[in-house]
Amino acid sequence: MCRKFGVGLAQLLGIAGAAASGVAKAAGEEIRLEPIKVSPHVYYFHGGSGMASAENKGFMSNAGFVVTDEGVVVFDALATPALGEAMVKAIRTITPKPIRYVIISHYHADHFYGLQALKAEGAEIWAHEHGKIYLHSDLAKVRLAQRREALSPWVDERTRLVPADRWLNFKQARIIPFELGGIHFRVIDTSGAHSDEDIMLSVDEDRMLFAGDLFFTGRIPFVGNADSKVWLAALDRMLEIKPAVVVPGHGESSTRTLEDMQFTREYLLYLRKHIGEAVADMVPFEEAYEKIDWSRFKDYPAFDAANRLNAYGTYILMEKESLQQK
Repeated sequence: MCRKFGVGLAQLLGIAGAAASGVAKAAGEEIRLEPIKVSPHVYYFHGGSGMASAENKGFMSNAGFVVTDEGVVVFDALATPALGEAMVKAIRTITPKPIRYVIISHYHADHFYGLQALKAEGAEIWAHEHGKIYLHSDLAKVRLAQRREALSPWVDERTRLVPADRWLNFKQARIIPFELGGIHFRVIDTSGAHSDEDIMLSVDEDRMLFAGDLFFTGRIPFVGNADSKVWLAALDRMLEIKPAVVVPGHGESSTRTLEDMQFTREYLLYLRKHIGEAVADMVPFEEAYEKIDWSRFKDYPAFDAANRLNAYGTYILMEKESLQQK
């Protein structure tokens, strides 16, 4: 089809790249990202601690990459095409090797809207097969429209939702191993925790783990309508891996993995305990929320933006769990 109209693959990739570049130019400035090295082969980009906004250019989540002898493996693509383009430029300051794969932790806007710039580099995109459901949902369309308004000009009419080239089916093993350039990776299925399509990536030689949004450091996790029971089980799986360093979806990388994981765990357990008690006593949500002592968490970044939503989502979840037990 492309040849029929005189447009080759290289031209299409160039057009896609120009579209991403146009976003940065429209904003009147260029985004520069600084790769932070966390292990012999791994670097990451550390986003801010707040919610996505035009002021922070949507840069409030993390992404990273692994350099091997045969190419680069990228984990997540950040929140805008301009950030995706900045990722490519930053990777080029470390290595000229091709970007072979981009693995998406989950299809939330702040982790995959940068994909079109990475796809323009010829990368193959991998994601959990459950992501197909989200991409074809009305929710995905509503979210894109909201981001075009809230993050203009960083997300605009040229921003598109990029599907995976390989939708991962984990079957019963829940782990897909692969090797590139002498480095061994494990893609780990933790779906149904933070989102329906959660995956983590282990870089075995470096004892390093990309945890996606199952692990937050220095800020309140975004729970929303997540299944906190499945999430707590996923944290147990992280401990089984025994990583020396973890890059979370938000917050600084961690070498104190057990200690830092404990904050996410304790927050989820606190939600389940106190909201669960309110559900059991049939206390309405607003009344329950006002009575709960949130002082331990209120000074953490993102508390004001996320905590009430987290509590409400947990309230609905605990109601469902209560009905299932009857």
